[in-house]
Amino acid sequence: MKSFLKRILFSTVAFIALSAHVYGVKQSFYYQIKVYHFKTDQQEKTIDEYLKTAFLPALHSTGIKDVGVFKPIAKDTSDRLIYVFIPLKKLTDLDRINTEVGKDKAFAEKGKLYLNAAYNEAPYTRIESIILKAFASMPEYSLPKLTTPKNERVYELRSYEAATENLSRNKIEMFNDYEVAIFSKLNFNAVFYGQVISGGKMPNLMYLTTFNNKVDRDSHWAAFGPEYKKISGLPQYQYNVSKNVTLFLYPADYSDF
Repeated sequence: MKSFLKRILFSTVAFIALSAHVYGVKQSFYYQIKVYHFKTDQQEKTIDEYLKTAFLPALHSTGIKDVGVFKPIAKDTSDRLIYVFIPLKKLTDLDRINTEVGKDKAFAEKGKLYLNAAYNEAPYTRIESIILKAFASMPEYSLPKLTTPKNERVYELRSYEAATENLSRNKIEMFNDYEVAIFSKLNFNAVFYGQVISGGKMPNLMYLTTFNNKVDRDSHWAAFGPEYKKISGLPQYQYNVSKNVTLFLYPADYSDF
């Protein structure tokens, strides 16, 4: 009898452990997107040098191994931009890395031109910060698997704003239930999908898909259309996007991906 009970107990524990492994929910990453706004070529040069030689190496030393740096393909001369993508395992990592970077002597030395800039020679006009939480359907970021040189690639950053918080959550549910699976099936090489939890355009979500070039991008979206049509008319997903902002970017030569 004792032997039988032991077998039952062992089987139950094994089943629970297997279930936890198979059905366990991964903790979602958080992402910071820093947006540098600037106007001149000299400012761009200063920001690039700072990111390349000081900031990215400092982040790497804190355990953040994959940092993306992107620039718009279409230039806006009135407000030029550089995007920096920083993945965080925990939201508290944001404070941790800022503290550790601030104590890094190599960072202070290599970044001194940027860090010690005079008030009338600032390397940027403003810095914008967006904080996101990864979707449940893709709780971790993924590095793109592309074959072309960085300067040929097209990275597509989309922001879907909604009229209300409930409608934004509804669009996120649509992604979790259907859209992420379609993007994966069609190999859109998505880096992340995230809900904006702090930013200037809330409520909204953002995601980044990547392509070898413009032709590759257009062919992927052509294939997406028929798949999306199957779900776009579902009554539960109506009116959940009020504004779609699409930016085409390319990675800086020193970007980690």
